[in-house]
Amino acid sequence: MRRVVGFAAVLLLAGCSSTPAGGNAPSSQEAPKGITVEVVTSGLTHPWEIGFLPDGRLLVTERPGRLVLVDKGQRTPVDADLGDVVARGEGGLMGLVVHPDFATSKRFTTCFNTDEDVRLVTFALDGTAAKRVGDPLRAGLPTNPSGRHSGCRLALGKDGELLVGTGDTAKASASQDKGDLGGKVLKLDLATGAGGVLTYGHRNVQGIAVRADGLVFTAEHGPDVDDEVNVLKPGANYGWDPSQGGTVDRYDESVPMTDLQRFPDAVPAVWSSGSPTEAICDAVFLSGDRWGDLDGTLAVTALKGSKVLFFTVTAEGGVHSVSIPEQLDGSYGRLRGAALGPDQALYVTTSNGSDDKILKVSRG
Repeated sequence: MRRVVGFAAVLLLAGCSSTPAGGNAPSSQEAPKGITVEVVTSGLTHPWEIGFLPDGRLLVTERPGRLVLVDKGQRTPVDADLGDVVARGEGGLMGLVVHPDFATSKRFTTCFNTDEDVRLVTFALDGTAAKRVGDPLRAGLPTNPSGRHSGCRLALGKDGELLVGTGDTAKASASQDKGDLGGKVLKLDLATGAGGVLTYGHRNVQGIAVRADGLVFTAEHGPDVDDEVNVLKPGANYGWDPSQGGTVDRYDESVPMTDLQRFPDAVPAVWSSGSPTEAICDAVFLSGDRWGDLDGTLAVTALKGSKVLFFTVTAEGGVHSVSIPEQLDGSYGRLRGAALGPDQALYVTTSNGSDDKILKVSRG
């Protein structure tokens, strides 16, 4: 019997929430006021990740296997060798991080599917061309031939480490097998790719957000219930096991997202969507005076839910309340990427498959 980890569990972990266990509405918190949305650019196809360059331009990955520079709304293709990118199902050109020393190194790292694996490749940008300089930075991350659960989200930790969220490739044993890099969050050296598993027992990590104090939050897809927001603890198990302890060889999605019966020491989610899911995706912390009382809010996009959820989080990492900006609730279709710009605005990508957009979300 499936155990639904809904808001009853969140109440114990995170303080107050007025939403009943298993409910879909995240909270009775009023929608934030003063939110404005403008379209930065359009005409994209599944823009997956946004990185900001020191001069304010946006560097964007598109899942079919393209890199684009956006400057004042104008799009310029980047000439880069992406011939080995395989865009199939959920897979393709995905995560991207701009290196902290980009002003001098011109480097950024991407993550994409090939016929053989998911791999990280570092490029150096020269004008509107990009040359591979770390080819690969790290290879051998698992992929599914159909692309299912073969995603790869990248983020930089507080100390400059590369955090990599992976899907379990719909392989029953992957998440609990520490020798399999699927269903994990990895911690790697940005220069060498060396490193290994930070946390395990994940189903399909779609977002990684690092708070100013270094605390790491992830957004994760559930099956037909229980999308999760998790707080990472090094070495911890997050409890997804569709192999049921190796007793079944099929991908059994009737198991709990966090199976505390089988894994009593697994880390419960700090927020769970209940039923139905929102298909939450990318995550980023809002920061800056322009956000007022929303400064420090965790913003999480949703694909199926076609919205952005604003989570008020406690100092310890619990979820106190959740609200949904009316301007981003069903207005633009599926929402995927989320990044905080140097102007303190939140930039969000749509993922509808045609004429996709980058949205600038501001307050005041």
